[in-house]
Amino acid sequence: MTPQGADKLRAELTRLKEERPKISKEIGIAIEHGDLKENAEYHAAKDKQGMAEARIKDIEDKLGRSEVIDPTRLSGSRVRFGASVSLTNLDTDEEVTYRIVGADEADIDDGTISISAPLARALIGREVGDEVKVKLPGGSRNFEVESVEYPTAE
Repeated sequence: MTPQGADKLRAELTRLKEERPKISKEIGIAIEHGDLKENAEYHAAKDKQGMAEARIKDIEDKLGRSEVIDPTRLSGSRVRFGASVSLTNLDTDEEVTYRIVGADEADIDDGTISISAPLARALIGREVGDEVKVKLPGGSRNFEVESVEYPTAE
């Protein structure tokens, strides 16, 4: 994952851990209302607690297992993780640009695709001018790599 992706996960982890006391307080207040079998507030608070704890565990696992790669330290003409790749769809002449990022960072609306996406996997190792045929859910597409850029340090 990129440093920005790791920072985003760490921020979410911090926020979730800060919510723990609030959720515990909600559970305590709900318990005071009596019969737990029919206490919707209690069950809602327990569900909220379970989801928060599961997400905390998931984030801690991802951060523990992931490798942070700083794309500002990369350069060259080959497509690698962190690259912004401009492509021309050879079937429609449409031009698109995607940045290849970790799975948790990918957001097609933001112009980022997961390293595990079929298009990203097909692009890895390619250079400007290469043609790539990709099997996508909507059918096969043919692309030409127009440019490969890596972000610069700010």
